[in-house]
Amino acid sequence: MNVRRRLLTGTAIAGATALSLGTLSACSGASDKDGKPQVVASFYPMEFLAKQIIGDADVRVDTLTKPGVEPHDLELKPRQVGDLSKADVVVYLKGLQPAVDEAVGQSEAKHKVDAATLTSLEKHGASEHGHDHEGHNHGDEGHDHAEGEHEGGHEHDHGGEAGGDPHVWLDPTKYAEVAKGLNKKLAEAYPDHRADFQKNTDALVTKLTALDKEFTAGLKNRTTDTFITTHAAFGYLAERYGLDQEGISGVSPEAEASPARIKEIQEIAQEEKVSTVFFETLASNKGAKTVAEDTGLKTGVLDPIEGINDKSKGDDYFEVMRANLAALKQALGAR
Repeated sequence: MNVRRRLLTGTAIAGATALSLGTLSACSGASDKDGKPQVVASFYPMEFLAKQIIGDADVRVDTLTKPGVEPHDLELKPRQVGDLSKADVVVYLKGLQPAVDEAVGQSEAKHKVDAATLTSLEKHGASEHGHDHEGHNHGDEGHDHAEGEHEGGHEHDHGGEAGGDPHVWLDPTKYAEVAKGLNKKLAEAYPDHRADFQKNTDALVTKLTALDKEFTAGLKNRTTDTFITTHAAFGYLAERYGLDQEGISGVSPEAEASPARIKEIQEIAQEEKVSTVFFETLASNKGAKTVAEDTGLKTGVLDPIEGINDKSKGDDYFEVMRANLAALKQALGAR
């Protein structure tokens, strides 16, 4: 995959771990100062779940990926590698951040939770076609593609135990599955809080179920199924709601599209009556702007919610997901 990723080597990680643990007094984490048990999450979607489930329990949740940092490109500092070994629980999503995967593999954390094992992963590429198109109103006939059409060699295997797409949190139903699994893992680590964790998880799953219903209802009557995005992170969302995702590049936000792919996207936009090319807040929007300028399309934001920053259209997962729904409704002509 054509992605720029700066990874710590196994030797560097081992050395960083030794450095971090050997100089604990010089760079001790906040968890050492307040004495709280510590959960370390790899990036925002895992951090959000952990905080929602833990709630008011006296457990600290820290994240390795700070706001505004593109998760795929995360570089771990020695102190962060040390935090992984000191944590009671590490929550990560294997396949999304190779530097984290390697560091977790060498850490001495008591509980290592790979969110990819808490639900089923699917393979998605630059083109992802949902299969449930029944009941949708489209502007013309002959709209649906045969499965695999337009892919043109742009299939990207991306992470996970079986080469699956890791962006499961963009499907509220799958995110709820991960929440349920994480609840069990956290209850094993902190059994005294089991009842509170279960109560919080039930409340979170109820909210995610409601969000799923909002997407289903909001996207029901639409004029097109197709949306174009720079970062093909929305395969699970497309699959869940019967949409066709066309990524300018692949599942990685830094994979560059070939001229042939851009030409293909232009043809798809015209054929499918697409009005908008979506870009995102943490990655380059150069590809989206190029396609929009060449085709006369509008640009908009569809956020993969890999992090929350001051450019995010909301302060948390639910707010940004609802902003995504509003953007999709407008782009797809949903009524």
